[in-house]
Order: sequence, then C-alpha cells, then structure tokens
Amino acid sequence: MSEKMLSAGKGALFLTALSAVSQLLGFGYRVILSRLVGAEVMGLYQLVMPVYSVLMSLTAVGVTSACSNLTSQHLALGNRKAADQTISTCLKLFFLALLPIGTAVILGSDAISVYLLGDARTQLGLILLIPCVALTGVENLHKHFFYGSGVVRPPAIVELLEQFVRTLAVIALLVFFLPQYPERVVGLIVAGMVICEVFSSCALVLLYRRRMGRRALSGKGEPGRVRRRRVLSIALPVGLNALLGNLLGAANNTLIPQKLVEGGVDRSAAMSQFGVVCGMTMPMLSLPIVFLGALNLVLVPRLSRACALNRPAEIRRLASQAVSAVSLLTLPAMALMVVVGPDLGRAMFHQEGVGEYLIPLAITVAMNCYCSVLCASLNGVGRQRTVAVISLLGGGVQLLFTLALVPLPGVGMAGFVAGAAASTALELGLCLWQLVREVGLEVRPFQWLTAPGLAALLAGLTGNLLFRYLKDTGLAPVPAGLGTLVFALVLYLAALQAQGVRAREVLRLDW
Repeated sequence: MSEKMLSAGKGALFLTALSAVSQLLGFGYRVILSRLVGAEVMGLYQLVMPVYSVLMSLTAVGVTSACSNLTSQHLALGNRKAADQTISTCLKLFFLALLPIGTAVILGSDAISVYLLGDARTQLGLILLIPCVALTGVENLHKHFFYGSGVVRPPAIVELLEQFVRTLAVIALLVFFLPQYPERVVGLIVAGMVICEVFSSCALVLLYRRRMGRRALSGKGEPGRVRRRRVLSIALPVGLNALLGNLLGAANNTLIPQKLVEGGVDRSAAMSQFGVVCGMTMPMLSLPIVFLGALNLVLVPRLSRACALNRPAEIRRLASQAVSAVSLLTLPAMALMVVVGPDLGRAMFHQEGVGEYLIPLAITVAMNCYCSVLCASLNGVGRQRTVAVISLLGGGVQLLFTLALVPLPGVGMAGFVAGAAASTALELGLCLWQLVREVGLEVRPFQWLTAPGLAALLAGLTGNLLFRYLKDTGLAPVPAGLGTLVFALVLYLAALQAQGVRAREVLRLDW
C-alpha cells in the first residue's frame, strides 16, 4: 500500500472508483440473493437488518465518528501518539458497550423476534448478529482512522475485497444448504456476513499496526481523562442520533408488514411487498450514487482539519463544492433511473412491482443525497447534536405516516413512500438552514438546483422518448437502455454547458 496521502479530491475520486465496483458487486449479490431466497425471505432479512443498525448505533457509530474526527485533528497538529491513544480508547469503549448489550440480545432473542419484530423466524439471524457487530466495530474503527488521516487506499481496497468475500460466503452457504426453512435461510445469510467481517477486521488491524509501527509516535499524547471526555463529547450525541434514528427505522420496518396485514393484505403478500420496495427498489435506486459515501468519508475529516486550523473560508468552500457535486451527479442519475428502472427491475429481480413507486422514491433518494452531504458537513464542524435532532424529527414524521396511512385499504406501501418523501424534505430544509446559520454558507440555488435540475429533466424526458422508441423498433431492453444512457448523458452535459455550468470545474480534483 502506498504511504502517500491523497488530496481530498483525489481521495474522493479513488474511493468513488472502488465504490462503483463495490456497489455493482453488492447489487449483483442482492440480485442473486433475491433469486435464491425469494421476496418473502428478503422481507425477513429486511426485518433483521434494522436490529443490526440499532446495535451498531448503540456500540460503534459514536466512537467511530469520534475516532475519525479526533485522529484527523491530532494528525493535522502532528500528534501521532494522541491519535494512537484515541484508537485504543475507542476500542475499549466499544467493547464495554457491546458486552452487556450483546448478552441481552442473545438471551432475549426469542422475545425480540416474536414481540418486537413480529416474526419468530428472525431469531437465528438475531443471535448471529452479535459476532457480526463485534467484528464490524473493530473494522470500522480502524477504517475510519485511515480515512481521518487521509490515507484512503488500504481501507478502500479491503472494503472491496470484503464484498467479494461476503458474496462468495453467502452464496456458497445458500447453495450448499438450501432448501431450508426461512429462519435458517436468514441465519445462513447473516453467517456469511460474519465470515466476511472476520476477513476485513483482521486485515485492517494488521494494516493499522504496520502503519503505526513504522515510525516513532511523535507528539506529547493526550491525558486519559481529557481524551475520554473528548471522545464521549462526540460519541454520545452521534450515537444517540444514530440510535434514535435506527430505532425509529426499525420500528417503521417492523410496523410496515403488520400495518399492511391490518389493511387486509395477506401476511406472506405483505412481507413480499415490503421486500420488493425496501429490499429491491431502494437498493436499485442507490446503485448510481456510489460517489456519496466516498465524498462524505473524505469531506468530514477535511472539515475537521479546517476547524482545527481555524479556516472558516475553507469550510464554506468545501461545503458548497460538495453540495454542487451532489447536484451534478445525483439529479441525472435519478432521472435516468426513472426511465430504465422498470425494465431493469424486471430483468434483475423478476418482479413486476419493482418499478411501481420509482418516481417518488427517486425524488426521495435525490433529497436524501443532499441531506447526507449537509449532515456530513455539520458533523465535520462539530454540530453532531444538531444532526441528531434533525434526524429524530425526520424519523418521527416517517413513523407517523406509516401508522396513519399504510393500514388504509387502497393505500398500503404508498403511505410509506409518501412518508419517506415528506420526512426527507423536512430534514433537507432543516439541515440547509442550520449549515447556513452555523458557517455562513452562501445558498446558490441556480448552481445547486436550477441548472442541474433543468438539464436532468431535459435528459430524462428525451431519454424516455428515445428508450420507448428503441424498444418499439424491436431492440432488446439492455442495448436500448445503454444507447439511451449515452445519449442522455451527452445531452445533460450539453445542457449544463449551455447554462454556463462547467462540470469539470465543479468536480475538479482539488476541491
């Protein structure tokens, strides 16, 4: 692995390239998985995964954020010893939290599966989540040390290899042991996740020790009491935000099938509808936004360094440039997914319902991308509590929509989709207002929304006509979709250029 620290722009580009490969592999894995196990088991799997998110928020999310922020600040000031001490403290806090929580989940897995998740077939998956969380926490802490220090290649490559390992492990277990009861199938999927986490956690620990052991740990370090206080000052609000958000998300996911049944839908059909929307349509829409995770991973430590060095102008420039980049990349991606999404969903998942809510969900995903980068900017400047409150409000709105609309006959999953759009719009408005208030960010509606929005709308509408024409002439959906994609992207870039927006400048490597 190269020891050279990449610039923020080059780091984001490198992460995006690897993330694109990883996302394609993960999407292919989900397609194969859905074909092997079916929509009902995918629904059960979607019930288990929010519990995984809740456990991570209780134990790892807060200390991971603290690790990324504090190591970035320590290394910017040349205090390598304090950065190493921060990793050690975060690991201890993680395991201190995981031990009682994991024990409680294992002992109470029967009650959790029946009374909280509403389906006893999730019990085995719940038990196997505990070792998965333990390994993931170790992995994430070391991964975010590398990201915080600006060294992106080791964790990015390990993450890509992790996707290969997970795909091979889960598919091999399913092929070898199927057919099985649905509970055991969910357990096999989680067992494959445990195998891949063994690989990634061990690899990152070894890479971390190799890197930190090469040179003497310079700097005077940091007193233990001060270090713990600084870690907890970041970890507690971030962890509380993640916990409340994931609890709301878990409650929402658990209630959706139950409320569909209240509205007169058969239990199996309700689980299938839930699996199609949340386990197929949403992941499909997330496929083109592979850049977002890379952008946020690079943006947060960059903003933290700017705060540590007291550079407010650089903070505003980085935040504005990140929002512009999200606009230019997300809006055309969602417009094109609306065009080719129904055919893509049928080809990938063999499910007609994948394209049913594409337009409102695409709008929701686009707004969520803006929210993500705005929340990352607020976290980077130390406003974790603000992000926590906003996320809690959004999650509460989503839950209210689920409770009120999903049980209504004739509404069903449309109520969930409406709640997703309303809650995301609320979070977006509040995040933007707070960032303007905190750092004096200048709102640029033309550059952020009008120009890329009009160009994306033109590309989407024209691409839709071309796609339908090519299919009517007898061309297969795949070549028709590829031809439409190329034409629409060229048209989009031309429309941006006509409005005076130069994509190369917005996405330049030195942002």
